[in-house]
Amino acid sequence: MSETIYSGLTQLGGKAELPNSPEEAVLERVPNPQKGETYLVRFTAPEFTSLCPITGQPDFAHLMIEYVPGDWLVESKSLKLFLGSFRNHGAFHEDCTVAIARRLQRELSPRWIRIGGYWYPRGGIPIDVFWQSGEPPKGLWLPDQGVPPYRGRG
Repeated sequence: MSETIYSGLTQLGGKAELPNSPEEAVLERVPNPQKGETYLVRFTAPEFTSLCPITGQPDFAHLMIEYVPGDWLVESKSLKLFLGSFRNHGAFHEDCTVAIARRLQRELSPRWIRIGGYWYPRGGIPIDVFWQSGEPPKGLWLPDQGVPPYRGRG
């Protein structure tokens, strides 16, 4: 594979500071070397953290991000930094979950994307948030996300 498709990356291969906010985070992308193929990319973030916008207390989630690439792939270190930028960001569970998927959709223009936000309980109630961009492409193998309903997730 040609090194030139990676030449514009600024975060991979060196020290990169955690962005102060999701708005400041840079999501980098690379050309999809398997353009035209229908395949699923899955990212699992079992230690996602954000803040309650009212109390400032930490919220924790297990995120499953899945997409069918079009022309672009997300560079995984930039995704990690983007997700980490929510650590000091105040937003409700629903907003965080959907905002992550919509930002990826805007940056990558995938053929299809979905996210499952499996949030740990606060006040005794877990909140699960699901969003997808539409129907998955025909012929896509779409495995179960594998995160059970809350029963003391682990």
